[in-house]
Amino acid sequence: MTHWFHRNPLKATAPVTFNYYGVATTPAATKICNDLRLSRTRLLELFTDLSCNPDMMKNATDSYFSLLKGFIASLDESSQDSKLRYIQNFKWTDTLQGHVPSAQQDAVFELVSMGFNVALWYTKYASRLAGKEDITEDEAKDVHRSMKIAAGIFKHLKESHIPKLITPVEKGRDLEARLIDSYVIQCQAEAQEDQMLSSLDPVYALKWRKYLQLKSCFYMAYAYCYHGQTLLASDKCGEAIRSLQEAEKFYAKAEALCKEYGETKGPGTTAKPSSHLFFRKLGTLVKNTLDKCQRENGFIYFQKIPPEAPQLELKANYGLVEPIAFEFPPLHALWTPEALAAFDLTKRPKDDSAKPKSEEEVKPVKEPDIKPQKDTGCQIS
Repeated sequence: MTHWFHRNPLKATAPVTFNYYGVATTPAATKICNDLRLSRTRLLELFTDLSCNPDMMKNATDSYFSLLKGFIASLDESSQDSKLRYIQNFKWTDTLQGHVPSAQQDAVFELVSMGFNVALWYTKYASRLAGKEDITEDEAKDVHRSMKIAAGIFKHLKESHIPKLITPVEKGRDLEARLIDSYVIQCQAEAQEDQMLSSLDPVYALKWRKYLQLKSCFYMAYAYCYHGQTLLASDKCGEAIRSLQEAEKFYAKAEALCKEYGETKGPGTTAKPSSHLFFRKLGTLVKNTLDKCQRENGFIYFQKIPPEAPQLELKANYGLVEPIAFEFPPLHALWTPEALAAFDLTKRPKDDSAKPKSEEEVKPVKEPDIKPQKDTGCQIS
């Protein structure tokens, strides 16, 4: 199932040393800086480590974010910013914008960018787990839970932290509200993905949009196919034929979009839905069911075929996935009033070379190549 899922690439970032010579004036302050550097490096490594699981990811994120929090908020958790919020320049690429990064000298920018990558990791973990040949019930639950965690992270970033950025988010960047909403909806419910992405600039979202459009057509074909079977069971053969004809139309459109998607250039993995057994099985199911309805209508029912397709009941909301509420961890125990006071900002070099420069490219993240396993025909989404 791995190659049924389209996943945009991880954000890439420039290295950060957290070396504040002269500014960190005590061993306690220096330890915080060292731990920040090590925990950031460790977290970045886990993003591409195939052995990483949600427990490992949570431990790594808690370690880094609890330390980073001292650069953002005051120790008494009041509304006042930490005096260290603007000490460091951070560079991050955007998933749909290539290798030229955005740069901000703001620890909040680091928090939301790294948090975005953590959410992306959960979607990729879910995709990888769903690609196993013999997925267990517990693993299927992990797939479901991982998508809910990812949705919760995206939602929390949008509502609680992105609004705190000093520099406004540019159109088409990862932190733009519409793009964040698209990620949330993709995690919540496949059927609603295309509605949000249709408002985004096709220059950078065309491939992603094609993928969501083909899945929308695929699921509509499924819906009309099974609705046709229900109508036939209720002796409404004419309506059943019309429903199956609609399923046939949507399936043909999904096939065409599969080809367009494969030929469209853009960031992210290229899924191969048309090669999956469950995709091919739907085409056979639609054809066979339509043939059966037409035969029975010619011998038994003799019903007229309506000119319009029957209406589907689309108001049900019981299938929507609610995001799991997410909060960043509390401040690390190393952040004491004495440790914070040991950062002397008057000792910073006057010619500060850490001012934001975004024109330099950042090396992209080398993600592992996940080979598709034997297709069982099962669908986990």
